[in-house]
Amino acid sequence: QVQLVESGGGLVQAGGSLRLSCAASGIMFSRNVMIWYRQAPGKQREWVASISSGGITNYADSVKGRFTISRDNAKNTVYLEMNSLKSEDTAVYYCYIPGNWGQGTQVTVSS
Repeated sequence: QVQLVESGGGLVQAGGSLRLSCAASGIMFSRNVMIWYRQAPGKQREWVASISSGGITNYADSVKGRFTISRDNAKNTVYLEMNSLKSEDTAVYYCYIPGNWGQGTQVTVSS
């Protein structure tokens, strides 16, 4: 049974930083691409960043240069370091592996 558990969300002022974590279990973590999505109120869920099993990263244009995705295969955990946060980054952030979603963690950026 695959489980993805996000943590690290919260309330932060614009310009601040947060680091999200997603702990995975029930999968061969090191062999899987790991992906972060987000969903703002009233909007569709959108892709934020992904990291391949080999460590290749990709980012949405809206977060490029501000967010960094990384993984620790020894801890079965993927991270999303978010810097220079803007009010438009306010959303529920979800960890995703094909076929499975985490429960999400709320990020609120106050202006």
